[in-house]
Amino acid sequence: MAADRSLLLSLVEEFVSGLQDSKAKDTATGVKEGQFTILQLVEALGPSLTSSQPHTRARGVQLLSEVLHECYGTLTEAEVEVLIAFYENRLKDHYVITPPVLQGLRALVSVLLPPGSAVAMLRSLFQDVHVQVRVDTGLGTDFVFGFVQSMDGERDPRNLLLAFKIAKNIIRRGYDLGKFTEELFEVTSCYFPVDFTPPPNDPHGITKEELIEELRAVLTGTPKFAEFLLPLIIEKLDSDVQSAKLDSLQTLTACLSQYEHKDLAEFLEGLWTSLRREVFQTSSERIESAGLAALTALTSCLSRSVLNFDSEDSLRTFLDLVLQDCKHHLCEMDLKLVWPSAKLLQAACSASNRASHIVTAAVMPSLMDQFSSRTQCSHRRTLLEVVLKFIQSVKTNERVLLAFRESLCSMVFSALSETNASLQITATSMLTSLAQQTGLLLDSDIELAVDHLTKLVLTEEDDKVRSAMECAGALAELHPEAFINKMIPRLKKEIFSGMWQACVQNVTSGWICKNMILCGFLLVNFSVEEVVSACCSLQRIAEQVQDTEETGRCFHDFIIPRLLSLALQASVQGEENFPLNVNSKCDCSVSHIWLCGFPLCLFHVIRLAGETASKAVSLFLHGDVSFLPDNSIPSHVQLLKVFLCVVKVEVPEIDQLLSQLEEMSCTCSHPLPYNSAAKFRVCTELDSPCSPARIQAFTLLIWVAKALLLRYHPLCTTLTDKLFSLLDDADLGPMAADGFSLLMSDSADVLNRSCHADVRIMYRQRFFSENSAKLVQGFNAAPQEKKPNYLKALSNIVNKLPKQVQVTELPALLSLLLEALSCPDQGVQLSTLSCLEPVLIDPPPALIQQLEALVSRLLALISSPAMSVRIASLRCIRALSCFPEYEILPFRARVLRALAQPLDDKKRLVRSEAVQARGKW
Repeated sequence: MAADRSLLLSLVEEFVSGLQDSKAKDTATGVKEGQFTILQLVEALGPSLTSSQPHTRARGVQLLSEVLHECYGTLTEAEVEVLIAFYENRLKDHYVITPPVLQGLRALVSVLLPPGSAVAMLRSLFQDVHVQVRVDTGLGTDFVFGFVQSMDGERDPRNLLLAFKIAKNIIRRGYDLGKFTEELFEVTSCYFPVDFTPPPNDPHGITKEELIEELRAVLTGTPKFAEFLLPLIIEKLDSDVQSAKLDSLQTLTACLSQYEHKDLAEFLEGLWTSLRREVFQTSSERIESAGLAALTALTSCLSRSVLNFDSEDSLRTFLDLVLQDCKHHLCEMDLKLVWPSAKLLQAACSASNRASHIVTAAVMPSLMDQFSSRTQCSHRRTLLEVVLKFIQSVKTNERVLLAFRESLCSMVFSALSETNASLQITATSMLTSLAQQTGLLLDSDIELAVDHLTKLVLTEEDDKVRSAMECAGALAELHPEAFINKMIPRLKKEIFSGMWQACVQNVTSGWICKNMILCGFLLVNFSVEEVVSACCSLQRIAEQVQDTEETGRCFHDFIIPRLLSLALQASVQGEENFPLNVNSKCDCSVSHIWLCGFPLCLFHVIRLAGETASKAVSLFLHGDVSFLPDNSIPSHVQLLKVFLCVVKVEVPEIDQLLSQLEEMSCTCSHPLPYNSAAKFRVCTELDSPCSPARIQAFTLLIWVAKALLLRYHPLCTTLTDKLFSLLDDADLGPMAADGFSLLMSDSADVLNRSCHADVRIMYRQRFFSENSAKLVQGFNAAPQEKKPNYLKALSNIVNKLPKQVQVTELPALLSLLLEALSCPDQGVQLSTLSCLEPVLIDPPPALIQQLEALVSRLLALISSPAMSVRIASLRCIRALSCFPEYEILPFRARVLRALAQPLDDKKRLVRSEAVQARGKW
């Protein structure tokens, strides 16, 4: 029993004074396993709950609340009554104690409350704080009235955020609003639209977007608010403030998903007037998009109405308003209202099947007649673009456009026959959209489309070719036979007759891609420019092609071997019978282009990557050229290891391959191979726990990282991220933590200005600002046994920073630095104390708030086995005496008692520091 009590007291002390939140879970585990009871925990918390420091009392209540959250199921009714009374009393305490009190009450309401406890708890909440909790919906309108009273006049954004969430739950969980419906709306809508700018360095992190989202969820949560909300939105849309307009439009869109047509009936004309004005007159694309989205939502809401024989068709009534104000503008091609009117009509058209039929029946005949009668290309292109947008807006309602099929096809083919490039490009987009809808293109239309597209592909104009190929790729997936029989043979003929550049450079998709590349790589004696163009096309193809067995075989059996063959030959200068006319100047660039295509090909068809990797290793180690075209490969193969570096599969004969790579990294004269070989070797050694050369590889890594860090090289991040990952390594973790000291320190023999190294100013500050968040994130995610490595790394980094930077960054890292003082590593302790000492002279507010934890840690270190740690801790304790008297007075007696021990220390320097510290205190 004594051992259990000692353990409990230790857990309480570490949680309250040591700020170790993980101890709450350990305490809860002890209660569950019967080592100690809730009553014993309350007794152990006695000194904390009666402390004169509000933060200490808050930590005590927090520990009790977190344990109750885990162990509330074991409580008796009498214990629940006592705890509720305790928490109600704590609500009258300092405001910093309120959050953990609410956390404890939340745990208690998870059990069956004694009679009358819920009412008493609510009364205390409404009386003593501005924060409410979930209760039984049976309280009904009384609870809604209490909530409205409590929220009225609230200004604190923290409380408002919580109040909005509670109001949202009141609505969603079916509380009876009764006669307080309008009062609940008024008490929340007075904050709409939200106008809030968080203060700089806001510790609570509340944003304007959070408040907007929660308030919107309240206002749009029930149709009962419709009669109040819709007039408010119409009023706010008259505002000159852009953010208010945007918020109002987005709120309107959100509420329309909850409303029925009867909720909108009396506000339709006002809503349409406001939406039309925002689209016609706005100068903001965001507001225009929000207005169109709101119109679509409004039309969709009206489309859900169920018609009776004597009821009014609210959808048709509304669309008549829209058509009356917009349709006539579509006949005025030279005026600026053409596109706003078209967008409004298209937004309404896309809302539902009924809306699509009504709008297209009214608009499409007029557009088609105008296209036939107008001769000016700009007008015809505008009409074509408007029709295209209508086609796209009804893409889910295929039957809507069947009545206009012949006219639409006539428009497209007429435009494709024109000589105007912009008109032809728009026509290809429209042809793509028509093909994606069933029944709009007949077989004869497809054949005619293939003829037009083939002509466009073979033109000299890049924009035409690109748009034609995109259209051909989309149509070829739906109608492959037409393209295989008509377009592919024509393109092959043009390739062999000298049109390679125009054809291959723009090929990017579908059946065309495969056939084009299969034919193209049969050619020989390419120029460098042609090969570069082909490799760029291959990369685009690999990004877009579907990952199928057929595609995979095409790449692995045909394309990759030819890429390997060309790349290997390009790496050898002066080789006889070299099929490429490549000189030394372009050798490396061409090799890079080919090789960058490998990852795209390999990862896209990863199932076959292992098979290809085995062939590549065999080629490199044994000279097996059987899978390469013509078997005409030079004897000294140079570039294969780059290929292997990007293949994330198990590589065969790894030991022999590593040996060859190591030799090549030191002897090869070609830059690309020896660099790639070295990288592959180092990464392999570091990733292999049983490798005998891990320490050597790590040493190389840390020195290369330092060299890159000194000169701000972009690749430095890659190496330092590798160092961060090694902090979790069982063997290299401590070395990686020490490595950060080397990164941040000045080297006496190499990599310094005296030996003409490129050392940029403030490289330490830059490294810290870019990586401190990674270090904190890694510490939080690391298992307990790996955390000392992160603390040591942090200490090594911070200790090398200028003192001004330390003072600035200390608040964000204070919890980790306090944790570092408890680390058993004496080097970490000494480094952390060295960081803290200059900061204590002019302490920031964050440090003063953690004064009790800091004093406890420092007093524990004055008995450290290491003299240097004892001296440093005594200096910090002496610096604490300069804090404001009202802050340190509660600790004076405790510090003086603790300083009695070092006064008798066997080391004179320690005794001297103890005397000075005691005199200050």
